[in-house]
Amino acid sequence: MQISEEHLREAGLVVIDITAADEATATEAAAALGGLRLSSGPSAPWRTPGEAGVTVRTYADLRRAPLPAAAGPGTG
Repeated sequence: MQISEEHLREAGLVVIDITAADEATATEAAAALGGLRLSSGPSAPWRTPGEAGVTVRTYADLRRAPLPAAAGPGTG
């Protein structure tokens, strides 16, 4: 997956790839990050031939204050 200039056009924007043993764990980790900061949520999972695990990608905005505990996704 390509990371475009749009995803990183300003300081404070980040792209995070999360690799885990299974899709559920990778997706849950991305959702948990989304509960802390404004983020896109997890992408569709993908596997890289010859590498262990499954990966998801999320885009996050660190320029804004962290979300209140109960407001973000993945916080129950």
